[in-house]
Amino acid sequence: MSSTMITARAAGTWNLGGDLPVHRVGFGAMRLTGSAAFHLGRPSDRTRSIAVLRRAVELGVNHIDTAAFYFSSLRSANELINSALGPYPDDLVIVTKVGPHRDPSGEWGTWARPDQLRGQVEENLRQLGRDHLDVVNLRRARSWDSIAEHFGALAELREAGLIRHLGVSAVEPRHLAEAQRIAPVVCVQNEYGLHAPDPGTEELLRLCGEQGIAFVPFFALAGQGAEHGAAEAAQGGVDEAVAAVARAHGATPAQVRLAWTLQLGPQVLAIPGTGDPEHLRENVAAGELRLTQDDLTRLAAARPQAPAA
Repeated sequence: MSSTMITARAAGTWNLGGDLPVHRVGFGAMRLTGSAAFHLGRPSDRTRSIAVLRRAVELGVNHIDTAAFYFSSLRSANELINSALGPYPDDLVIVTKVGPHRDPSGEWGTWARPDQLRGQVEENLRQLGRDHLDVVNLRRARSWDSIAEHFGALAELREAGLIRHLGVSAVEPRHLAEAQRIAPVVCVQNEYGLHAPDPGTEELLRLCGEQGIAFVPFFALAGQGAEHGAAEAAQGGVDEAVAAVARAHGATPAQVRLAWTLQLGPQVLAIPGTGDPEHLRENVAAGELRLTQDDLTRLAAARPQAPAA
């Protein structure tokens, strides 16, 4: 498919939280630092990273996903965003997340206690140069059976005006319900893609559609850099099916994966990340790709089987 002059508008728009309209193809900032998921990588080229961010906005991207803990030895995603895009366009929505903790050397420590979340929110504010955050996601640690105390702490910061909207990440359906009893939830971020079927996440996808909540899958591009080895477990048949669909449309496999993600429902927002200007252009152009029912059937047949609930 041709990606010349295709902008993020081609994917359509979702009203995040009811008052923040965003194009459904956004941008994930993690890879700008050279990091891959929860692992340190080689520091990225600063000039190139800033150019990619500016080009993303030129292509109509107005939803950027980031976090203060996205940094490598020389790069901070939030600082790059601030340097590249400040003063920010009026329609730009920056979504960040809190919960995980890293010390200045990059080593991962214990996850934040509820009383430490204000410090994490304030660190994001400082790095981004803002007086409030558009959306803050609470990233759940696997060891947390309940998120009520942590989410309640963020709800207090929302009431104080530091946060506009709240979301949750890496959760099960019961955690979404738990959070909603405390404060409105505008988005759910979970790992999901052709490579990562999961009954709980598919239930979240359904609930988000019914309740008007944005569902924002991460690692949708074959789980590149996924935390738990999902990418390695999902190769073979699904890759062959993706490649065949890509050939039929004159598209790249990544574009097919993004198009499949967007066709899950109007509430689904994509946040592919890249430090490569050409990959950025291709990712944005995927918003115009429409898969046929035959394409979707072929991809569904090739997907790995979901583990038992």
